[in-house]
Amino acid sequence: MYLELVTPDKKVYQGEVSIATMPGAEGSFQILNNHASMISSLSKGTLSFQDEDQFHEMTIDGGVVEILNNEIIILAESIIE
Repeated sequence: MYLELVTPDKKVYQGEVSIATMPGAEGSFQILNNHASMISSLSKGTLSFQDEDQFHEMTIDGGVVEILNNEIIILAESIIE
């Protein structure tokens, strides 16, 4: 799957991932290959994903995710450090 993570300031990540977990408004959920198309709001919480080389984990301050044809686009309000 292709993941693109964007904040209002910059593009944080783009590349192939095997799994992504994010904080939905109703609780966290996982996205695997061939996931059904959907759009969801995100709440403040931990976003994690696995690419070929490593596991990434960061805290976002809400946002929106769109999943379509094995492409995940996350528009996060901000990344909390």
